This record gives sequence, C-alpha cells and structure tokens, in this order.
Amino acid sequence: MKSTQTLFYITLIIGVFAINDISAQYGYGSPYGNRYGRRQSTVPQAGPVESQKEETPLTAEEIVDEQMPSITEALELDPFEEAVVRTSLVQSVQQRIELQILELEPLKMKEEIEKIRLRQDAELKAGLPADKYEAFMELQENRFNTKKVKKRKKKKKNKD
Repeated sequence: MKSTQTLFYITLIIGVFAINDISAQYGYGSPYGNRYGRRQSTVPQAGPVESQKEETPLTAEEIVDEQMPSITEALELDPFEEAVVRTSLVQSVQQRIELQILELEPLKMKEEIEKIRLRQDAELKAGLPADKYEAFMELQENRFNTKKVKKRKKKKKNKD
C-alpha cells in the first residue's frame, strides 16, 4: 500500500512539472487554435494576387473607346461622323466624371447632368445626319444595346 501511495505521489509531481510542456503543445503553434486568445486559421494566407490589384477608374477616353466600336457598327458611321460622336461623348463623359468628384446636392447634380445631355444632343444633331442622329438617340435610350437598333434598321430597310 505504501508503494502504491508513493507511486501515486511521484506521478502527481511529474504531472505538475510536465503540465507546462503539455499545454505548450496546444498553445500558439497548435493547429487547433490558441487556448489563450483568438483562433488562428488553419488555411495559410496567400499573398496579393495580380488580379486583385487596386483598379484605377477609367478615364473618359477609355470609357468612350470601349463603346465606340459598337456605336460605329450600329450606326454605320463614316470617319468624320465617328470623330464628331467620339469628341462629343468624351467631353460629356469627362464633365460627368468631374460632377461625380464634386459630389453636389442631388437636385443640382440632376440640373448639371441635364445641361450636359442637352449640350451633347445639340452637338450631335449639328454634326450628324438626321437619320443617324435619331438612330444614336434610340441607341442611347437602349443603353447602347446594338441588337435592338439593328433589328429596327432591318425592318425599316425592308419597308422601303
């Protein structure tokens, strides 16, 4: 009985001294989380990926350049008409970008955008033939969806 009791005390003393080493296994380096604070993710964190770069906002010219091929194709513009449309659109888009930067009151913003739209419409009406101007306005109403405008053009040609 005395030997059993001695064995029990020796095991208890070894356990008390070993508790630090045992708890260290489940501490900071443990994949199961830190018992003293926030859990750490078991998935390693990847570095920044090239596709996640900060995207710089497009300039007015870049925005217009993206849309010009579809506009030119839908309206069948010649080089002069294309230059007129491109110039007018670049100016309008640039002014709209500037308005967004200013962050005006909603009513004032609406008035200014309406002025820009009217100026753009006047420039386009002066620089384009009437049928192409109407087709552009239709294209603008459809948010530059060229499929709808092409269908209408085909219908008009068939009627003539």
